Amino acid sequence: MQAILGVLFHSLGGVAAGSFYMPYNKVKDWAWETYWMVGGVMSWLIVPPIAAWLTVPGFAEIIASSSSTIVGFTFLMGLLWGVGGLSYGLGVRYLGMSLGNSVVLGFCAAFGAIVPSIYYNINPEEGKVSFSDMLADSGGQIVLLGVLVCVIGIAVCGKAGVMKEKELSEEEKKKSVLEFNLVKGLIVAVLSGILSSFFSFGIEAGKPLADAAVKAGYDHLYSNNVTFVVILWGGLATNLVWTTMLSIKNKSYKDFANSSTPIRKNLMFSALAGTIWFLQFFFYGMGESKLGNGASSWILHMSTIILTANLWGIYRKEWFGVANKTKWTIASGILVILLSVVLVGIGNSI
Repeated sequence: MQAILGVLFHSLGGVAAGSFYMPYNKVKDWAWETYWMVGGVMSWLIVPPIAAWLTVPGFAEIIASSSSTIVGFTFLMGLLWGVGGLSYGLGVRYLGMSLGNSVVLGFCAAFGAIVPSIYYNINPEEGKVSFSDMLADSGGQIVLLGVLVCVIGIAVCGKAGVMKEKELSEEEKKKSVLEFNLVKGLIVAVLSGILSSFFSFGIEAGKPLADAAVKAGYDHLYSNNVTFVVILWGGLATNLVWTTMLSIKNKSYKDFANSSTPIRKNLMFSALAGTIWFLQFFFYGMGESKLGNGASSWILHMSTIILTANLWGIYRKEWFGVANKTKWTIASGILVILLSVVLVGIGNSI
């Protein structure tokens, strides 16, 4: 029953993560950095402390009394993840919901599964699985096979993107993805996929914060909400600096006072996107507390997002007008990525 609940919570989180960008598509006549900033302030600054206060009222005292090393390292993981989150937005902006999410999250799933083991190979810790352990263990070998399969799936999705690029005119491509750019999109998607996996490392680094919440008598189900506050401070710092720089450079800060744009609606949709975005980790924390396996939780989370995002891609007709061969290619790539996610999950469970 605990495992079933864990899968249910992760599924809800995955649906939220795969859907959060949709409200941004309703924003009119604002620069990308303007609505990304508004959504980010909601998802990284406003909503997380509210969620933590509602579920772990003493979260501020727990953070304040914790080791500065733990808080600092957790924040650092959030800072690095913030770069991934920032480039994630650019990846979806240039590639669309379907292709963008498949490439970004494929890399994210792969690196989230393998990078910690490489770290523990260099800095051994008792009870932690190193890369050498993975090579010598059947479960670890399956994880590595899953990572290889994931890279193959990403390559197939990239091939589908190249085919789409050749088949459609610029006007046709921009009907579903306004700023479609395959080269830019793939570059930032690879960067995003690698750095986005640092959220998983941040959760591991912040485990003492969650444990302290449980020791203080709070429900284990919501204990990760304390950790999220610190990780998301890092994400906020990265994204706020970058969007502010873009806003000054492009003078897009004027969007907030431009009466010719639907300011209220834009604020509402941007804030809604940010709130939905945070819900992915609210439910992720609940799911992880039920499954008790960080790596498997991460993989399950990624697979649900990939499925949800591709359903939205179909809804938005992002592959409308391409040849059947191209449609079969992207579908094959997605299935291969999902297969890799299953392999990594099985390997982790072993």
